[in-house]
Amino acid sequence: MKTYRVAVVGLGRIGSTLGMSVANACAASDRLELVAGADILPERREAFKAAWGIEAVYDDYEAMIAAESPDVVAVCTTATGLPKPGNKAPTREFRDDSHAEITTRAARAGVPMLYVEKAIACSARAADDILEACNANGTVMNTGVLMRFDDRFDIVKDAIARGDIGEPTHAVAYTRSNTLMHMHIHSLDTLSYLLGDPGVVSVRGELLPRDLRVRDNRLDEDPRATYHARFGNGVEAWSVPAGPRDFEIVGTEGSIRSLNQGSGAIYRVPERLEPREPRWFETLIPEYPKREPTLTCLEDLVDAYESGRAPRGGPVEVAHNLTEACLAIAESHRQGGAWVDLPMANRDLYVFHV
Repeated sequence: MKTYRVAVVGLGRIGSTLGMSVANACAASDRLELVAGADILPERREAFKAAWGIEAVYDDYEAMIAAESPDVVAVCTTATGLPKPGNKAPTREFRDDSHAEITTRAARAGVPMLYVEKAIACSARAADDILEACNANGTVMNTGVLMRFDDRFDIVKDAIARGDIGEPTHAVAYTRSNTLMHMHIHSLDTLSYLLGDPGVVSVRGELLPRDLRVRDNRLDEDPRATYHARFGNGVEAWSVPAGPRDFEIVGTEGSIRSLNQGSGAIYRVPERLEPREPRWFETLIPEYPKREPTLTCLEDLVDAYESGRAPRGGPVEVAHNLTEACLAIAESHRQGGAWVDLPMANRDLYVFHV
């Protein structure tokens, strides 16, 4: 079994220090070898060396890629490169987009596989650069929308694919954590995954507070938001800013709801004793064993690379589409709640996020 060399850009929480970090995933895998790390902060480089016994640390990620020739680069910086909390643009002119810049440059440098933290870009134009670079260089990419890589969601996804609820018609994401780029990239991605990634074709939405203005085609902070989206298979989806992270798919013959971020599910189907008076039955699906999703994500990446299949994150077009859909929610708010078709015309709307 081949072992793949992994280098990490950004040696903070998801790169190195969390239990679900890329470094921890490498330690748990016999297919991934952690070989190098890069960070602009010297204290993080030293902590990474001490924690993982890795001597190859760099303050320049491009120098790391050139020197180490990694098979996988994990882009684990904040979205804009600012250290946390870094939750507001420092100036009105600030337009840094570190996830997009590093991803694009790594793909053009010939790195075959990329893990990229979410959201992958702060503007549709920067997302376009990622799409072009990955397709031009044959780069395989998964992103940090980790509910997609949590196997506990598959019992719901598989039931929908089997037709257990008939044809899906509607979908709802229930989530109190509703920032646009940091959290709704998760909610839209999870709905998309459960539906088989049919693609978002149009969205409308509003930012909160409702009197928030998009000035100079930019937002200096990641706003709270709600949305109404249309998928390419005709399913209409909404976000509800309340409750735990539940995801419900309604079909022509029933419904299924993933509970509390995948920890269980409810399957609801009618028994039609008389055509006009169906009785509804609910079945609680028990908890499903959880495997660390970062590990699943990275091992899926190398499986896809070896086999030539699309990764679980889908072709890069999937991440591109869902990132653009989040940005289009802000564009809809800017237009007074109008429907915005994808691809949207405004490629330069910039939304700062962590």
